[in-house]
Amino acid sequence: MHSKTVSIFGLGYIGLPTAAILADAGCQVIGVDVNPVAVETINRGEIHIIEPELANVVARNVAAGRLRATLTPEPADAFLITVPTPFEADHQPDLSYVKSATLAIASQLKAGDLVILESTSPVGATEQVAAWIAELRPELQVPGHSDQPNIAIAYCPERVLPGKVMAELVSNDRVVGGITPDCSLRASELYQLFLQGECVTTNARTAEMCKLTENSFRDVNIAFANELSLICHALDIDVWELIQLANHHPRVNILQPGPGVGGHCIAVDPWFIVSQTPELARLIRTAREVNDSKPFWVLDQVKQAVADCLMANGKTASAIKIACFGLAFKPDIDDLRESPAMQVAKLISEWHQGETLLVEPHIRQLPQTFTGKATLVSVDEALQSAEIVVLLTDHKVFKALDKSQLTTDFVIDTRGAWRN
Repeated sequence: MHSKTVSIFGLGYIGLPTAAILADAGCQVIGVDVNPVAVETINRGEIHIIEPELANVVARNVAAGRLRATLTPEPADAFLITVPTPFEADHQPDLSYVKSATLAIASQLKAGDLVILESTSPVGATEQVAAWIAELRPELQVPGHSDQPNIAIAYCPERVLPGKVMAELVSNDRVVGGITPDCSLRASELYQLFLQGECVTTNARTAEMCKLTENSFRDVNIAFANELSLICHALDIDVWELIQLANHHPRVNILQPGPGVGGHCIAVDPWFIVSQTPELARLIRTAREVNDSKPFWVLDQVKQAVADCLMANGKTASAIKIACFGLAFKPDIDDLRESPAMQVAKLISEWHQGETLLVEPHIRQLPQTFTGKATLVSVDEALQSAEIVVLLTDHKVFKALDKSQLTTDFVIDTRGAWRN
């Protein structure tokens, strides 16, 4: 397999690290993406996202000729799909990116090739990929559509933590679900080129559900912490002290509350389960609703702080500056996908008559979704000029601030980082 060629469709936060690690393992890797800037950047041996250790591995393999990027699909021996799978306005899964990648791959397939779907997907998506290929390439023997398939199709979701992707891609166990047992075996052989963890095999539908289950488990547990934070606020209790005390119980491990839930997985994947079994997924739906509502609760706290500030200093609302610290969905990364911090900051900037100062050290410019009086500023500028400070993402640089630097009395800390 080392001499084989692997093509990866989607060079984002999962696709590019996977491409780099496969190239490091000796494969010839072709990355395919629709973003010309990403393609050009990678072909220079540079990266367009922030992920520790990624830049060195990409630079090394581009220089060695094992990794390159392109806008157009090319023949390969194995094809990995790592494109986004968002949901639509009604929380139904949007498989349009997966379909586009599948159609592009289908034109390049030959007997003996392997196709792996890594994108988080609703149950049945891998079978749908097979159906699309069978329709487009009837001369191929497609698993699930032929008794003697001559290509392999499998599902293998990532389960990595942003900020630790390069290490966890190698160390974490992988669940590999083929349409047939032979498909599982073929896919496992590819991952075993670099994987130090275990390849656990199952069928495609179970592997798809496994990924959704893992993220729904996290979502439900975060919802419990977020709901506790609402209750504790109403009862004048420090929720972070409460959780710390409760976690002294040997069988209790409550997570930390925040302004909501973000990222490309946890904030999205539970809806895939709800969409397919709406009458049964009652707890999962409620958890999603709790977490989705938290940004609006934070906005209410900001509105109350503005009212209190007006009473205290006599300024007009348009003269009050609000500083939002953090836009990324978790600390010390640049990933804004489904970020509740982004949502809160946007809600504030749209509601507030005055300036909204946004502090995010991991980005260079604001997303175009921001309109009105929202500006990206430094930590020092925000601290010096804001009457109201809102901590939304607990980046290390924010947690390291001395409390004496918070000169305003109006501080809303959604992460509990400035309590002591």
